[in-house]
Amino acid sequence: MKNLTKMKNKCTFSGHESFPCKSLWLKKGYDFVANKNDFNSPDAVITLGVGKNMVASIRYWLRAFGVTDNDVLTELGDYLFDESKGKDKYLEDIATLWLLHFNLVFSEEATLYKMFFCGVQKERTNFEREQVQTYVKLRMVEAGKMTLFNVNTVKKDIGVLLQNYCLPRKPQSNEDFSSLLIDLDLIRQSSEGKGYYFNVDGKRKVTKEIFLYGLLKLKAQEGDNTIAFDTIQENVGLVFCMQDFETIEMLKRLSREYSQYFTYSDVAGIKQIQFTKDLDAYQVLDNYYGKDI
Repeated sequence: MKNLTKMKNKCTFSGHESFPCKSLWLKKGYDFVANKNDFNSPDAVITLGVGKNMVASIRYWLRAFGVTDNDVLTELGDYLFDESKGKDKYLEDIATLWLLHFNLVFSEEATLYKMFFCGVQKERTNFEREQVQTYVKLRMVEAGKMTLFNVNTVKKDIGVLLQNYCLPRKPQSNEDFSSLLIDLDLIRQSSEGKGYYFNVDGKRKVTKEIFLYGLLKLKAQEGDNTIAFDTIQENVGLVFCMQDFETIEMLKRLSREYSQYFTYSDVAGIKQIQFTKDLDAYQVLDNYYGKDI
């Protein structure tokens, strides 16, 4: 089983300039890179039509969501945002938000998100900002990375994460609704006090092909054709805020629909899946989006 105390050598809690990712930024940033523009150029502010700090933020979110890698467009970026062949250029499909959410958490380019969804959520359904901060600090201590922990930086990062997923209790303007991942309805503010909670029961349901995409990404990371249920739940199920029984039902459903590729078994209480044939993650996405525009 993957131990959640393990983390990438590189830990990133900054780079977003305290801006959550706005709904139109990934397409705007994709087009900027596709047109051979340079984020370091003084003209970037004019080309993108945003302030200098927002230019840096857009660059950060492109990397965090896996749309770029070192300012080079990725396969995922092209798959979604290419002007002629992109499957969902303007993010009109909830499945695309699930896909981007999974990549943000699973890639750990933005360190906090894996800790939050796969760590904090495992321990508690309700939380306050300070409890998330304490969890991050403990994780960094365990990993011997306290030199990378700055309390003010992590506080800001927690605030931006919550803005990405959660509506304010009293929205003031349309700007409060513009964060990219709010429609997933994964995090809500408590009705009173300063608490929040994982909206496990009321969330949008994850698209099954996006779950399978996540499962295939986990398989590639694990390097094994057999994956234990606990590993799946800790690294995929929790990303989508799914309870154990929801993940089991999803695995059963997918194993029926993709029976030529993998099986799900529960023998003597040992739950696992076993891949019997290679399956490409983008083939699965094509099954959802359609192979042709």
